[in-house]
Amino acid sequence: MLDKHISRRDFVRDSAIAAAGIAAGMAMAKAAEPQKMDKAKVLSYNEQMEYRRLGKTGLWVSAVCLGGHWKRVEVMKQDLDKNRAEVVSRCIDAGINYIDACTGGEVMAYSKALQGRRDKMHLGYSWYEKEARSPEWRSTRKLLQSLDEGLKEAKLDYVDLWRITALEPGGDHTPQEREDMIAALDAARKSGKARFTGMSSHDRKWLKMMIEKYPDQMQVVVTPYFAKSKEKPTDSLFDAVRKCDVGIFGIKPFASNSLFKGDSSPNSPDAEEDDKRARLTIRYILCNDAITAPIPGLISIHQVDNVVKAVKERRELDLAEAAELQQAADEIFAKLPREYQWLKDWEYV
Repeated sequence: MLDKHISRRDFVRDSAIAAAGIAAGMAMAKAAEPQKMDKAKVLSYNEQMEYRRLGKTGLWVSAVCLGGHWKRVEVMKQDLDKNRAEVVSRCIDAGINYIDACTGGEVMAYSKALQGRRDKMHLGYSWYEKEARSPEWRSTRKLLQSLDEGLKEAKLDYVDLWRITALEPGGDHTPQEREDMIAALDAARKSGKARFTGMSSHDRKWLKMMIEKYPDQMQVVVTPYFAKSKEKPTDSLFDAVRKCDVGIFGIKPFASNSLFKGDSSPNSPDAEEDDKRARLTIRYILCNDAITAPIPGLISIHQVDNVVKAVKERRELDLAEAAELQQAADEIFAKLPREYQWLKDWEYV
């Protein structure tokens, strides 16, 4: 476990040693015995929570984590900072130990929520507005400038994972832009500003290529997987994930809330049904052993408790549950907002 009083010098040294160890061990990855979890090194360990190994990072993260996005917080009638602090507190108490922040606003909100308890949760970072989706921020120099500016503004010394948010489709990146992103990730790890690195993309084929071409830098990927998703029988993204020992966080598990009947408000007449749909989806996703954890955006303590309950429930769905989830999943595509139509490409992964 990281000590919150660790010095930058010690951190940089340990990160360099870890990076060297990862590179040296890649050739032996297949032959190595499965790593066993050391409870003492798991952040916010709770015996009621399940933990999964985040690929070759060696980190153990909760089987469900906290996604950076929040939707419909206005229905909670709360101040955003207060809401995020309460949700983060409940996550820590329940043993959820990873937050994924992918916008400037999310980085600022969660860094504030973690003040005084930075050692309780791993923090994934992307300030996508100043990363590879913007032409002026695609060079190695500009990407590192963006990281430095973001860390300074959020008052962070380092992040556990820097996962650059790539263009959609990723294939629109030039070979030079790919090399620049990889060089930036390398430099961030060597400097100790990022413990581990990876990318986020909605482009399956491009992401598979990046994992196979840059296995050392692509330690973790962040990509969609929801109630209607399933693994392709051949040429699946998960083939590369398993082969290269990559950690994977699944975004949009509830398909931008298109899974649900209600509006996520506490008094919604559909709240009970929607809670059940959320739990069925989490259980379904966790049946895929290649996925480290789904990362739903959670807007209330109740929603945290509900996904934690899902982890504790029987993993495999029975026939009735599978039929119920299939019916809910079949409704998703008809309800997807215009800006999320691209999720239809993620039925087979």
